[in-house]
Amino acid sequence: MKDPKKGTTTIGIVCKDGIILAADRRVTAGHLIAHKNVKKVLPVSDHIAMTTAGLVSDIQLFTKIIRAQLMLLKLRKGKEPTVKEGANLLASLTYSNIRTPSMIPGIVGFLFGGYDRTGYKLYEISFDGTVLDIEQFASDGSGSYVALGVLETLYKVGLTCDEAKEIAVKALQSAMRRDSATGEGIDVVKIDAKGVEYITELVVETQLK
Repeated sequence: MKDPKKGTTTIGIVCKDGIILAADRRVTAGHLIAHKNVKKVLPVSDHIAMTTAGLVSDIQLFTKIIRAQLMLLKLRKGKEPTVKEGANLLASLTYSNIRTPSMIPGIVGFLFGGYDRTGYKLYEISFDGTVLDIEQFASDGSGSYVALGVLETLYKVGLTCDEAKEIAVKALQSAMRRDSATGEGIDVVKIDAKGVEYITELVVETQLK
């Protein structure tokens, strides 16, 4: 519990014209590759998406809940909720989840980004409910140590989404080479004033020689 790194690599980058979110597709159960084609970058509203890392059952439940809560908030207020409001709602779920006694600890983390009337926002939500406002980039999961090295080297202030997409792909490819829990494919999502769009969907073939 001191350093619960989830088996994946997820990336979030703040750009001058949007937010880039990216992740691999591999799902592991210990040393077993349990699934090879799972999307870990998920839209939760018209202008908000998130990356997921951790226990799959909790991720699936949290995704359903946050989508419903954002829709209800929109109906009640008569306008789109802000990215910060959505991040705080999701953080409340993770905070309550990790502190509820259970035979299976709910270790989950998210990169939560989007566009609202205040601009482009990216938040990192830890398994314990911590919310961090990300101004440049972030990475989560077991391969994040490798990805962060690439991001530190290549990131520069004022990146466009097109430039950030290429950096995110390079960071994920590096993580795939060094982290056994990262692999199979790459999904990259762009979020801007127009909405959420998948701009890269790659399948990465893994062969033993």
